[in-house]
Amino acid sequence: MVNQVLIGSRDSDLAMWQARWVADALLKAHPGRNFVIKGMKTKGDHILDVALAKIGDKGLFTKELESALLNDSIKLAVHSMKDLPTKLPEGLTIGAICQREYPGDVLISKNNIKLASLKKGALVGTSSLRRRAQLLYYRPDLQMVDIRGNLNTRLRKFKELELDAIVLAYAGIKRMGYEEMISQLIPFDICLPAVGQGSIGVEIKSNDDETRDIIAPLDHGPSRAAIEAERAFMKRLEGGCQVPIGAYGYLHDNLLTLEGAVIDLHGKAAIRHSITGPVAAARKLGTQLAEVLIERGAEKILQQARQEFGFHDK
Repeated sequence: MVNQVLIGSRDSDLAMWQARWVADALLKAHPGRNFVIKGMKTKGDHILDVALAKIGDKGLFTKELESALLNDSIKLAVHSMKDLPTKLPEGLTIGAICQREYPGDVLISKNNIKLASLKKGALVGTSSLRRRAQLLYYRPDLQMVDIRGNLNTRLRKFKELELDAIVLAYAGIKRMGYEEMISQLIPFDICLPAVGQGSIGVEIKSNDDETRDIIAPLDHGPSRAAIEAERAFMKRLEGGCQVPIGAYGYLHDNLLTLEGAVIDLHGKAAIRHSITGPVAAARKLGTQLAEVLIERGAEKILQQARQEFGFHDK
């Protein structure tokens, strides 16, 4: 048994918080081991002057960590689940999906104004096509401003660019201790979250049974079922985290409900539906929901988005 276990993580403040959370949880489960965090930068961290969608999103925030896993520089990699592509490199698997934080988006605005009350033509910052599309569907008058960078950078740009509001994930805001800045939890009927949003994922080598056993206490069954349904939904749509797809899976009375949406980038159309079924059929439910949206024209919307931004995530 190797006593020291190296944990790989992006080196942003939020990513390192997540890695420390994983390390602390693992230390409680395995007091005799030494968990050490190794921070590193990814392609997505280096390219800050180009919209994510124009780069393409295959492993933007994960590839370097996955390379370190494959060459045994680290034993496990900690990710935001929403950053993990639905197709992982050969030889890697998601060993644990941690208990999910509230997965929705939040509005942070000047003078604590809610989304419905923002002035006409208000400047709203987001780096996400999913958020942009859904907010424009709800409020076509809003002026969306693309802002990139880690959480603290985006909060700084919110002030520097004198934006009226900014949209971010609740989970990151809470984890960094900025809850007092929240003006509104954006309802799911306005903005569905990104696939996997709110959960921390732990990636390992597929054949590394020892590490799989070590991280087993972190795997949260209900969160895994919900997120596996969401990921199957996105995989069938052949979408990535930089296309206008929203999804939210949740369990109630031993059933899994999955809501999904594909939205036109300019907010002119939205195709949305939900499906409910047994938890054990999580992935099947995700695929079925995607098929419903495809029948209703989702592929046309996604193709237009890919053409407009000049990227391909297939």
